[in-house]
Amino acid sequence: MQKSIVLILFLFFGMCAIPMLVNAQSNKFTISGSIKDVSNGEELPGTSVSVKEIPGTGAITNQYGFYSLTLPAGNYTLVFSFIGYEEIIREIVLDRDLKISVELKEDSQELAEIVVEDRNERQNIESVEMSKQTITMEEVKKLPALFGEVDVLRTLTLMPGVQNVGEGTTGLFIRGGANDQNLMLLDDAPVYNASHLLGFFSVFNPDAVRDMTLYKGGIPAQYGGRLSSIIDIRMKNGNDKNFEASGGLGSISSRLTLEGPIAKDKASFIVSGRRTYADLFLKLSPDEDIRNNTLYFYDFNAKVNWRINDNNRVFLSGYFGRDVFRFGDNFGIDWGNATGTLRWNHIFNSKLFLNTTLIYSNFDYGFLVNTGSAQNFNWKSSLNDIEIKFDFDYFINPNNTIVFGATNIFHQFRPAEITIEAESSIFEPLKLDNTYALEQAFYIGNEQRVNDKLSLQYGLRYSLYQNVGPGRQFVYGEGNAIFEREIIDTIDYKRGEFYSFYHGLEPRFSFKYSLGQSNSIKGSYNRTRQYIQTVASNTAGLPFDRWIGSNNHIEPQIGDQFALGYFHNLARNQYELSAEVYYRDMRNQLDVLDGANVLLNNSIEDAVSAGNAWAYGIELLARRNIGKLTGWVSYTWSKVQRQIPEINFGNPYSPRYDRRHDFAVVASYQLSERVIIAGNFVYTTGAAVSFPIARYEKEGTIITLYDDANRNGDRMPDYHRMDISLTLDGKYKPGQRWKGSWNFSVYNLYNRMNPFTITFREKAGTGTNNGQPAQMEAVQNSLFGIIPSVTYNFRFM
Repeated sequence: MQKSIVLILFLFFGMCAIPMLVNAQSNKFTISGSIKDVSNGEELPGTSVSVKEIPGTGAITNQYGFYSLTLPAGNYTLVFSFIGYEEIIREIVLDRDLKISVELKEDSQELAEIVVEDRNERQNIESVEMSKQTITMEEVKKLPALFGEVDVLRTLTLMPGVQNVGEGTTGLFIRGGANDQNLMLLDDAPVYNASHLLGFFSVFNPDAVRDMTLYKGGIPAQYGGRLSSIIDIRMKNGNDKNFEASGGLGSISSRLTLEGPIAKDKASFIVSGRRTYADLFLKLSPDEDIRNNTLYFYDFNAKVNWRINDNNRVFLSGYFGRDVFRFGDNFGIDWGNATGTLRWNHIFNSKLFLNTTLIYSNFDYGFLVNTGSAQNFNWKSSLNDIEIKFDFDYFINPNNTIVFGATNIFHQFRPAEITIEAESSIFEPLKLDNTYALEQAFYIGNEQRVNDKLSLQYGLRYSLYQNVGPGRQFVYGEGNAIFEREIIDTIDYKRGEFYSFYHGLEPRFSFKYSLGQSNSIKGSYNRTRQYIQTVASNTAGLPFDRWIGSNNHIEPQIGDQFALGYFHNLARNQYELSAEVYYRDMRNQLDVLDGANVLLNNSIEDAVSAGNAWAYGIELLARRNIGKLTGWVSYTWSKVQRQIPEINFGNPYSPRYDRRHDFAVVASYQLSERVIIAGNFVYTTGAAVSFPIARYEKEGTIITLYDDANRNGDRMPDYHRMDISLTLDGKYKPGQRWKGSWNFSVYNLYNRMNPFTITFREKAGTGTNNGQPAQMEAVQNSLFGIIPSVTYNFRFM
């Protein structure tokens, strides 16, 4: 096995070296550099660098704002352009390698007058990437807010193919995948639970975030580890020109962000904090029980970066957030994330760019019960990752850009440890086995422009996963399924000893074929492997879901996705239209057996069963990005099914997040220079659920009966809601350093009582106590009616 790994690594890096050896071209030279925002020094990824003399030839900056363009010697006119910025034109004489870095200025024209026809405006047509959405914080902040807080992930659910379970959850279900099949990254660090207040908000403070990119298909080779999607969220770097402060005072929370230069144009920082203060108002209650309760969450983001020289730059960023619920001294729950990213950008030469990243991620949660000396315990659980990765960009020529690299992750699973603080407690101390694992991957990919019409993106990823001692695995006796067998032996592994080895190739392929200047067709295929996942009896993405890794009895998930799309721009690129169809096949999908214990189970494999799943659908999107009126309309028709031998008598069934229809309208209108009105409407089919079919009494206990042959065969009522907002900017004079604005939002404008849960109870006036047969009735519980909110946002420069 070790020889095979060495051979694969040798072939891998050999493939990476070939383009460097064959590309020696004496009559060509390279232009390279970085592109930034002139006002704050932030890099502008996705900026277009085009050549007037050679239509269709150019480059796009990578996510760190770096570009490289190789051309034959000669005289050229370069055009640097990015949506919403004034273009810069440079005439050059290319007789040697050149380094040209520029800073773009925001376009000062009225939005209604901007009609740009450059390459960047047609990226949705010309880019080989499909099933990808990039959302800026400017878009997010225009939308209506819940409790005065706009939310990054809630905005994502307005896009086609993205759903959540319902009101008050941030668990995302993308193209028929489960919530744990999404890899959520904050500056490359995985965030394992992205919810605050049990899902009402996400952990991402929009004041600290630069942008967010979703890959739900055609996933590039440099990403892996999850089956459904990659959600790549990038923090701001901090203004390296001038000091500024910004923030907001909302209905239940406030925010403050400070950023500025440490050394102008060389080093900068940003710190951003957010906290709710509902618990502060509880202190004003005349009821002592209420005064003793605690309910809040906080976020803290920090980042510094230092440009050592033109070829080296270092970034250090971190996130720390926590939710705390305390009900007096009797009961408490808390959970939180902590991440850290140390990044080094190095430019070897005008063509080769390296990003080296060291990453730390921690997610933990706990319970505290102290209702008396007999009922007392403290529960702790956590998941830690330490990761190092190397990502290379090699710009061979205008028609080929190669990416290659490697990543190495050390996982530490600590599922549960229960300690007792009172000797008279009825509970016993308990500690489930900690487990450790090593996950590695190597990848190479190329984006190739074959001709003016055809572009390709293809790559190969090789991933490996193995458990690392100390640890143990159970040996089971004979039987059809693990949960039916008995444990007959235990295998113990020493510290550093490897076991349960899994590996496999993950091919990636995408194409784009232009039908004309304003339309194209795209297709993609990707295979992904997922080695860690959650097991839970619900699908809402709660913070108490248990993360587990693959082992001798639980195989990694494998997914294949095929997608095909048509893309069309209208009215000189003011409108974008797209239609995508997809089919997904997923293997080794886990589901919890009826009545199984997953939280306090050392042999977790006997609480679950594995099978297959498949999903397919169509996604439609119409979008307007330019002018006073912007927004989009999206519609998704989809279906997802699971089939697991030990569940539903082996028949296919719908998971809870199978929703047939998903429709959203989002609009923002610039009424005047100072006034923006915005709104959104959403409609989704009700979630798939199982309602009881009968109940009976046994030894004085009422037992509810469900149909074991029709799991999730019922539906919750459909969900729909409308939100509106008005943003009023303060009067601004040239040279004024303070800018303020008011945001007035109404969530759930027409007071729709959408179902959160449906329970069944005995109808009043029936039952044995009333001398007649009991009759049951359904009771719907809802979280929110209409919610108005006000937020004051400010910026000091």
